[in-house]
Amino acid sequence: MLRTQTTDPLLEAVRGSGLIKPSDRVLVGVSGGPDSTALLVAVNELGFDVIAAHFDHALRAGSEVVAEQVADLCSRLGLTLVTERRRSPLPQGSIQAGARSLRYEFFERARLESGADAVALAHTADDLVEGSVMHLVRGCGFAGLRGMPERRGPYVRPMLSVWRSEVVAFLRRRRLVAFEDPANADLHFARARVRHEVLPALERDRPGITRRFYAVARRAAALQEKVEHRARARLRGTGVTTAELCDMPEPLAVELLKLMYADAGGAQPSLSRAHLDTMLRLSRSGRGGRSVDLPGSLRFRIVGHYVEVLARKAPSNVHDDPRPRLEVRGCDGCDDLDAAHLRTGLALRLGFRRAGLRMRPFGGRGSRKLQDILVDARVPREERDAWPLVFAGEQLAWVPGIAVDADLMSSAGEPALHVAVSPMPVRWTPKVARLETPNSPRGESS
Repeated sequence: MLRTQTTDPLLEAVRGSGLIKPSDRVLVGVSGGPDSTALLVAVNELGFDVIAAHFDHALRAGSEVVAEQVADLCSRLGLTLVTERRRSPLPQGSIQAGARSLRYEFFERARLESGADAVALAHTADDLVEGSVMHLVRGCGFAGLRGMPERRGPYVRPMLSVWRSEVVAFLRRRRLVAFEDPANADLHFARARVRHEVLPALERDRPGITRRFYAVARRAAALQEKVEHRARARLRGTGVTTAELCDMPEPLAVELLKLMYADAGGAQPSLSRAHLDTMLRLSRSGRGGRSVDLPGSLRFRIVGHYVEVLARKAPSNVHDDPRPRLEVRGCDGCDDLDAAHLRTGLALRLGFRRAGLRMRPFGGRGSRKLQDILVDARVPREERDAWPLVFAGEQLAWVPGIAVDADLMSSAGEPALHVAVSPMPVRWTPKVARLETPNSPRGESS
C-alpha cells in the first residue's frame, strides 16, 4: 500500500512525476552512488513494490566492495537484490559507452526475470543539464537538447526535477553515506569536464544559467514529445513515401525514421546524426533502389517511392544452391496462382536479367522494359539480378510472381504448359502497408 503523506522534496518529486503507477513492480538500478541510493530509499519509503538491481562493471579494483555495500543496504531495507558482475570484455568503443551497453543488457534481463513493470533510473536535473550541454556542443535537435527523456519504454527517470543538492540533503537527513565514484571527477571524460569546468565557469559569468539551461531542456522535451506523438500516429497502418518524408519538417522526419528503425528491431538510441542525415539525403535524391546499412544488422532502403527499414540479408548469388528449378508439365487449365500457363510447343529455359530485355505484359499496354516492370513491382534493386526469369528461346515469357507475356500465354480452355519455378521467388512487400496518395507516381524511370 502506497503511503500518502510525503513532506520531503525528493519524495514529492518522485511521486509527482507520475512515471511509476501504484500497481507497478519497480526495478531500481542501483550503482551505489548518492543518486541511485536516494532513489532506492525513496521508492521504498513511498511503498512501491521494489526490487534493486546492481551491475558490477569490474572496471577498477574494489568494485566488489561497492556491490557488498549495495547488498547491505538492501538487506537493511528488506528488499530483494538482483546483482551481476561483468565477466566478458567491454564492447568496442569508449569505456563509458561499453559499460552503459552491458548495464542496460543486465537491466533488461533483470526486468524480464523479476517481472518488473518499470525500470527506474536515478538521473537528476543536473544530469539533464549536463547531457543537454554535451549534445549542444556536438550539435543536436530537440531530442538532444532535452538531455534525456523521462521515459523510454519501461525505463523511467522520476528524479529529473531533483537537483543534486537535494539528493545530498535527502541522504544526510537519513544518515546514509553513499559511494562516490572517482570516475565522476575524472576530467578525461566529457561529462566530468562539463560538470566540473564548463558549467561552473558559465555559472560564475551568468549566475542562474544552469537553471535556464534546465528550463530550455524541459521545453525542448515537451516539444519533442509532441513530435514523437505525431510520428507514431503517422506510422500506424500505412507506409511512408519519399515525397511525404521530404515535405515534413525535419524534426518530424527524423523522429519518423528513428521509430521505423525501432519498429524493425533497432535498439534505442543507436542511430547517429550521420546515419539520420544519410537516410534523409537518400530520400531526397530522386530514384529508388538506394540503401544504407544501419547498426544492429538493419538496412534503410528506398524501394520505388517508399522508404523501408528491415533486416540485412546476405547478398544473393544466382549460382548458389539450391538453384531455381524450372518445372514444366501439360495442363488443361488450373487455378494455380504461382504458375504461368503458356502456349504448347515452346522451348522454355530458365535465366536471369540482362540488358535490353522487354515483354508485353498481359493486362498492360504495349511493350515494356523489364527494368520498369521490376521497379513497378517494388522489387529492391539488390534483388533484381537474382530474380529468376523464364524464356521461350530468347524471348522473355514470364517474370515469376509479377508478369507474363501476353503473346506467349495460352488462351482459356486450350491445352497449355503449366510452368512453375521452384523455389518460387517471394514478391517483396513492406512490413508496413504502403501509403498511396492521389499524386503518388506509380513507377520509376529507368
